Formats: sequence, C-alpha cells, structure tokens
Amino acid sequence: MLPQGARSRSAKDSLRDVSIRPETDCLILGGGLAGLAAGWALTQAGRRVQVLEGADAVGGLARTVARNGFRFDLGGHRFFTHDARVEGFVRELLGDELVTVPRASRIYLRGKWIEYPLRPLGALFGLGPRTSAQILLGYASASVARRMRPAPLVSLEDWVVAHFGRPLFELYFRDYSEKVWGIGCRDISAEWMAQRVQGLSLGAAIQHAFLKRGAALPTLVDRFSYPRLGIGSIAERLRAAIERSSPIATGTRVVRMRHDGRRIEGVTVRRGDQVHELRGEAFLSTIPLTQVIQALRPHAPVDVRAAAARLRYRDLVIVAVMLDRERATDQTWIYFPGKDIPFGRLHEPTNWSAAMAPPGRTLLVTERFCFRGDATWNASDAELIDATVHHLEKLGFIRRHEAHDGMVVRIPAAYPLFEVGYQERSQILCDYLERFENLQLAGRGGLFRYYNMDQAISSGLAAADALLARETRMPAAVAVGGVP
Repeated sequence: MLPQGARSRSAKDSLRDVSIRPETDCLILGGGLAGLAAGWALTQAGRRVQVLEGADAVGGLARTVARNGFRFDLGGHRFFTHDARVEGFVRELLGDELVTVPRASRIYLRGKWIEYPLRPLGALFGLGPRTSAQILLGYASASVARRMRPAPLVSLEDWVVAHFGRPLFELYFRDYSEKVWGIGCRDISAEWMAQRVQGLSLGAAIQHAFLKRGAALPTLVDRFSYPRLGIGSIAERLRAAIERSSPIATGTRVVRMRHDGRRIEGVTVRRGDQVHELRGEAFLSTIPLTQVIQALRPHAPVDVRAAAARLRYRDLVIVAVMLDRERATDQTWIYFPGKDIPFGRLHEPTNWSAAMAPPGRTLLVTERFCFRGDATWNASDAELIDATVHHLEKLGFIRRHEAHDGMVVRIPAAYPLFEVGYQERSQILCDYLERFENLQLAGRGGLFRYYNMDQAISSGLAAADALLARETRMPAAVAVGGVP
C-alpha cells in the first residue's frame, strides 16, 4: 500500500524531479550493466529513454565505491570475453583506461595456500603427495564411472563428483559452495556449476597446468582487462552517454506495473517520499524477475505467483578495510572455503590498479554471502568491520593498528539462487511475461540466469535490438558499433 501522503500529492508536485520523465518511448527498469547497455543502444537509435534504478548509483554489482581516496568494487570483477561485439563495445567505451592485469589467485585450504588455477608443484607441495594422489585417483574413478554408467547430473554435487572426483568435492567444493549459496550441494542445480566453469574438469585443469594445452577456458585465463579506476567506469561511461539525451533516476523503486493483459501500460515508482506514475511505449526490465511478477496489476495467475514464490536470491555484504601500508598481498583473489572464516572471498584492489588507493596505502575487500535478516545482514557496520580486521590479522595479512578505516555495503538480491528445479520455475515466469508484447527481459536478475559481465552487456544489447524490431514505431534494428 502506498503512503497516504504520497497518494494525496498533486501531479504537479510529484513531477518536480527533472530526472523523472512521466512519458517516454521506453522505460528501463534497473540500471545495472544490462539496463545501461540497452539504454545506450536505444538512445543511439534516437529513442527517448527513462532508466530507473533502485540503488543510489548505477552499475548493480559492477559498480565502484569511492571513500576518502580509496576505491573498491563490490567484489573483484574482471573483464574477459570471447564476444567480439562486447569486446569492441567496452574497448571503445573506455579506450586507454583499460589496463591488463596478471591473475594471481589462491585458495586458503585447511591452513595451506593452494594456487589457482592449478600449478603442478604448488598442488603437490600445498596438498601433499598423499592428498594429491587421492584426488587424481578419485578423478580417474569418476571418469570411468561416467563412461561406464552415465547418470543424469541433477545437483552441484553430482556435477562436481563427475568432473572432479569425490575427494576434491569433499576437500574444497562442498564447503565453498555451501558457504556461497547457503544451502546444501544436493539442493544446488548442476546447471549453475556447468555454466560457471564451462568446459572445465580436473582433466582440463591438469592439461592447462602441466601441458598448457586445451582451449582457453574463461575460468583459467591468467590475464584479464580492468578499468584503471575500477569496474564501475563501464557503468559511469554508459550513464554519461545516456544522459546526453535521456534521464536516469537512481533511488527509484518500482511499486506497481499496470497492464491490460496484452501490454504493459505504465509503472508506479517511489522515489524518496514521492510516488510517480510513468508511462511508456515499451518496457525493458532487468530488475529481479520475481519483483516483476509481484508488481503486476492485475495480479499474475496463481500458478505463476506460486512459481515466483519458490525462486530466491542470495544477498551479499561487502566489508572493505583501508590500510596504512602499501600492500597486504600479491593476489588478485583469495578464496576461503572454511566455515571458521566469515568471508568467502577477498581481493586487494591495488593489485588490479594502483589508482584504487592513495599512494603508499591499500585496502582489502571481503565478501560475505548471506540472506537478508540473518546474523550477517543484521550485524552493525562496526561489528562487521571489527570481525573482519580480527580475521585479517589472524590470517597474517595485517596488524590491527594498520586498519584506519572501514566501510560496509549491503547488496540485496545480489545473485539468483540456483536451486534444483529453478529452470522450470523461472521458465513459467518468462513464458507468462512473453504475452506482453511491449515488455522485454534482460540481465542476470531479469532472466534469473548466471551471467558474467560480458554476458549481461550482451543481454542488454540483444534486448534493445529485440524491442526495436518489435515496436512498429521504432526503427527495425540498431547496429551497435561505435561509442560516442
């Protein structure tokens, strides 16, 4: 229900905000990379666009936070793609702001540091000859079993055991996966793991490590591109290009989406203490798929709402600690599967670009995967920062007196939760929404899919193409080539 005061405001009062356009050609719900890429393509085609973003900044997870000369991403986000269109798009957008970063990643496993991707001597001396032999034997056994008795791979556990063997699943994948997703490995869909590490198996990793053979799998690349001032530079450049002709409204949340059963007619949004009624010829949504279903008026059918109620998202808390020292590690990422350490992953932004901190200083950024309402989400900023500093000191990265500042960022619905059966449930929602001829879905949250950054950008560009092709009042297509 909308606030009584908001409902009683006059139309004139509710439209004083110049970043809110009451009528436009296309309303884009969500200002992450997919929504911004779509907005850019549509404005290049001469369309009037209104981008609505619920957070206070654009970019979604791919944004960079600045604080007193320090900069950090919401988790380290590299840029790597095999998509020539997206590669050219981003390189034209950023130009010489892109730097090349050598990858250096480790896993902290049972008190030992293991290099990832796999290095022959590192694996042998890190895990020990006995454990290494068990892993190799387990992989050989799983490979034989998969050939002799092929079985459907339903859960993450099924998939990992088939491709890596049970010893490695028990040693690393079980704890880390359950830490990230908050549910058991038998409840996590195998499809997510197959998408996350496309084409990877222990055999492929061994070939890459020992023989440097096999295709260049994305998860094994040892160099990647990165914007000098953080991954958020992509979103900020797109924002600047869009705002030359069309407004972007941050801090604006979708409350309702009105429809006649065939077309979306308009949306109600809340921005601060004001409520706005907006109309458009077309609508492109990248906000969580379940949020779209919940916002529809009239309501979606019971079976569709039931499917939406069974789809969940995983939330994220970022804790950044600013340090009075030049470097704390030589790594781009460090993974922590153990349950005795509250964060699952850590990165040091100055190992990606020296411009991410003032000269002579650095910062460490940790990721805590959680659900809204749990102990992590509800902890105070001071508690989260103090606990993070404690564990960083215990791990030997820092001394407490070197930590002079900290910052906490909470990100709701950061990742779709890929539980077994999610494909069928999300498909029910997408099939229902296809009936609306002027609605297009895009992005990770909007389609409830696992997308890397390049895939999110590609999804947004493709959604814009589809809208332009479907709308008779728009040009037939848009060619995404140069960036102004």
